[in-house]
Amino acid sequence: MTSNEQAGNRYDKLHALIRQGRSPFAQRKFLKRESIRELIQGFKVDAPSHVSTAGRLSAMRAHGGLAFADLRDATGKIQVCVKRDKVGEEAWARFETLDLGDILGVTGPLFATKTGEVTVAVDSFILLAKACQPLPEKWHGLKDVEVRYRKRYLDLIANEPVRRVFEQRARLLASLRRTLDADGFLEVETPMMHAVPGGAAGEPFVTHHKVQDADLYLRLAPELHLKRLLVGGFDRVYELNRSFRNEGVSTRHNPEFTMLEAYQAYGDCEAMMGLVERLIKQAATDVLGTQTFEYQGQTIELSVGSWPKVSFADEMERLGLRPDSPLEQIQRVLEKRGITIKGLTRSQLVRLVEQLFEPKTKGVPLFVVDYWTELSPLAKSTQDNPLVADRFELFLGGIEIANAYSELNDPLEQRRRFEAQLQGQRQATSDKRQAIDEDFIEALEYGMPPAGGLGVGVDRLAMLLFNQPSIKDVILFPLLKPDVSDKRQGTSDKSSNKGAGMNLGRQMARMAVVVVGLTVASSGWAQNDQQSASSS
Repeated sequence: MTSNEQAGNRYDKLHALIRQGRSPFAQRKFLKRESIRELIQGFKVDAPSHVSTAGRLSAMRAHGGLAFADLRDATGKIQVCVKRDKVGEEAWARFETLDLGDILGVTGPLFATKTGEVTVAVDSFILLAKACQPLPEKWHGLKDVEVRYRKRYLDLIANEPVRRVFEQRARLLASLRRTLDADGFLEVETPMMHAVPGGAAGEPFVTHHKVQDADLYLRLAPELHLKRLLVGGFDRVYELNRSFRNEGVSTRHNPEFTMLEAYQAYGDCEAMMGLVERLIKQAATDVLGTQTFEYQGQTIELSVGSWPKVSFADEMERLGLRPDSPLEQIQRVLEKRGITIKGLTRSQLVRLVEQLFEPKTKGVPLFVVDYWTELSPLAKSTQDNPLVADRFELFLGGIEIANAYSELNDPLEQRRRFEAQLQGQRQATSDKRQAIDEDFIEALEYGMPPAGGLGVGVDRLAMLLFNQPSIKDVILFPLLKPDVSDKRQGTSDKSSNKGAGMNLGRQMARMAVVVVGLTVASSGWAQNDQQSASSS
C-alpha cells in the first residue's frame, strides 16, 4: 500500500470517528501525572499503582482478544496490554482501528510480565490525536537526510539519537549560562535589528521598517551594543542568542546561528583565554560527564594542561610575509605553497587560518594568537607591535570555536580602523550600504574601560561535543532551499497521475473533516464524546 493509500485509509477512519461523535481532536487535555520513564523507574512489584499516561503508538501486536502495544513519549517507551473482555466490545472495536502514530491516553494498573517488562493493564483508553499520515519507515528510522532536515518533526519521531542531541544542546546552553552567571556576568538582550550593520565582517540581511521608511539590518553580531553597556557601567555582560549572515551554507555555516558573546571590563585577551577554557571544560563535564570525547574519528582531550598557542604573525613571517606586505606578494607566496583563495582581499586574509592552522588542531585545543591588526578592527594592538592585534581564535578538532580580543577603546583609533575597513569593503563590492556606526564612536568618547571580549560559536561547539558532522545536525530547523518538487513539501509519492489524484482526494478529505467537525461541534457531540471517552 502506497503512502497515499495509507493516508486515505486513515482519513476514512477519521471521518467515521467524527460521524460517531468521537472526534479525536475534541479532547482538550489529558491527565498525565508522570512521564513514562518515571512510571517505569517507580514501579514496585509488591505495590502496583494505578496510572494514567499517554504517548504515541509505536507498535501493536494482537492475538485474538488480547493486544499489546507500545506507547512512547519524550522520556521512553512503555508496553500496554488491552483485553477485549476487560474493556468491552465497543472499546475493543475502536482499539482495532488505531494506527501507528496515533496519540493515545491510557489508564490502568501497572504489572510486570513474565519477562519482567513493566506494562499498563488498560482499563480505559482515549484517542487524543489521529495520525493521518503514515510514519516514516515504520519506526525503523528516517534515513533520507534531506527529509530529516526539512521535516525535523519526523526525524525526531523516527530517530531517538537525534532527539538526544537536542536534549544535550539544551543542557549545553544551560551549562554556559551557569558558568557565566557564577562568574558574575549579567545576561542581557540587545537589538536584533540594527540601523547600521557592524560588529563583524559579513553580508547582512536587509529588512524595511514601513513606519520609519528605513532599511534595517539583521545583526551580524551583538558586539557593539554589548560594549555600549560597558560604557554605561556594567562590568560583565553576556548575550546568548541568534546572529545572521547573508552568506552561503556549508557543514559549518548556517545563515542563522547561535553565538555567545561575553565582555569583561578591566580584563583582556588573556582573561578571555581563561574564560573560554572554563566554559568549554565545564560544558563537556556537564553534558558528557567527561573532558575526553570522540569527534569524527579524533579523540579530543581538553585536560591537557595549558592549551597550546601558535602565532599567526610568526607563521606569516616564516613565509616571508609581514602586515605591510603587498597583496600581490602575499598571493604569489601562497600559490607557491599550493594555497589559492579566489578573490582574495586584505580583509579576507583571515581565511588563511583555515589553510595554515586547522590541520594542526586535531585532537587538542589550539589558540591561534597575534593576528595582524588590519584583520582585527575592533581589537587593541599588542604592546610591542602596533601591526599585531591582541587577539586569539580557538580551534578544536579542526574547527574554529571561539574568537576574542583585548577590546579597542580608543575612539580616534576606532574611527581610523572603521574608515580603513569601510574603504576596503567598498573596493571589494558595489554595495554602498556600509557605514560607520557613529553612535558607537560617540559612546567610546564617553570612556569605555579596558576590556576583554569573547565570542563562541555555540552551534559549532555543539557539533564538536555531540560528534555531529554538520551544523545542520545541531540546529533544529536549518535553512534549506525551497522544495520546488512539492509545493506542500510533503513526502507523498507523486510519480504518477494516480498519485496526483490521491493528493487531490486528500485535500478534499481534509475539507470534509472540517465540515463534519463543524457540524459535530454545533450539535454538542464533542462534549458527549469527552464524557463517553472517560468511561470507555
